[in-house]
Amino acid sequence: MNAATKGLRDWRIPVAWLTLCVVWSSTWLVIKIGLRDLPPVSFVAWRFVIALLVLLAISIGRTHLLPRRGSDYLVLGFTGVLMFSVNYALLFWAELHVSSGLAAVIQASIPIFGMIFAHWLLPEEPLRWQRLAGALVAIFGVALICARLLSFNGWLAFLGGLGITIGAASAAFSNVLLKARKLQLAPSMLAAWQMIFGVVPLLLVALTLDGNPLHFHWTGRAIFCLLYLAVIGSSFTFLLLYWLMPRMSVTNLQTISLITPPGAIALGWALGGERLSAWSLLGAGFVLLGVWMIFRRIEEPKRAAAAGAASRG
Repeated sequence: MNAATKGLRDWRIPVAWLTLCVVWSSTWLVIKIGLRDLPPVSFVAWRFVIALLVLLAISIGRTHLLPRRGSDYLVLGFTGVLMFSVNYALLFWAELHVSSGLAAVIQASIPIFGMIFAHWLLPEEPLRWQRLAGALVAIFGVALICARLLSFNGWLAFLGGLGITIGAASAAFSNVLLKARKLQLAPSMLAAWQMIFGVVPLLLVALTLDGNPLHFHWTGRAIFCLLYLAVIGSSFTFLLLYWLMPRMSVTNLQTISLITPPGAIALGWALGGERLSAWSLLGAGFVLLGVWMIFRRIEEPKRAAAAGAASRG
C-alpha cells in the first residue's frame, strides 16, 4: 500500500465514525417528527421493509444468503422478533409521549442489560464489580428519568419510558443470544434475516391497528422521515459500521454509544424545540456515566460491539 492510499484510508475512518455519530444522533428526532403524520407501528414496520429491500439488493450476488443450519432460522426468528418487533415498536410508540433526547438516553441502557445476560449465557464474560457498579449507576439514572416522567408528565410518559427500557432489554438479549450461538452468516444477511422475521408480526399488527397504509397522512415530511430512517439510518449506517469494524478498535467503536444520546438531546433542543428538566438531565448524566464505567474496561469481540451499536435508533 502506497502512502497516498494509506492516507486516504486514514482520512475515511474518522469521517465514517463521525457520520455514524451524527446519523444515529439524528434518528431520534426524525422518529419524533415522522410520528406527527404516521402511526408508530406502521411507521416502524415500513421503515424496516424498505431497509430490508436495500440490504437484499446490496447483498445478492456478493455473499451467501442462507443460514447454514436449520436451527439458525429459529435463532434468527426469535432474536428478530425481540430486536425489531418488540424493541422498535415500543420505542416508536414511546416517542409519542417521551422526548427524542430522553428516548436515546434510556435506549443507551442496552449494554447494561447485555452485560447481565452475558454473565449467564457467555461463560467467558463473567460479571465484574466494575461493570456491576456502572450498571447500578445507569439504572439509577433510568429510574430517576422514569420517576420524573411519572411525576410531571403522567402515566403515558412513564409507560413510554418503561417501554423503551423493556425494548432495550429485548435488544440486549437478542445481541447476547446471537453471540452465544455464533451463526456463520455475513453481517448484512444476519440483519436481513432478523428484519424478515421481525417485520412480519409488525406488519400484521400494523394492518390490524392502523388499516390500509394508502390511507395514511403521506405528507412530504412523512415520506422524507421514512426514507431517511430506512435508507440512511438503517441500511447505510449498518454497512458503514461493518466497514469500520476491522479498521477501528472495539473501544473506539463503543464510544458511539456515549456520543449518540447527548447528540440526540442537542438536536432535539436545537431543531425540535424540546426542553429537558434539570432532573431529567441529571438522570441522563447518571445513565451515561454508568455506560462509560461499563465500556471503560470492556474488550468485547467486534461483532458483539457492532450488534449493540447497530440497534441505536
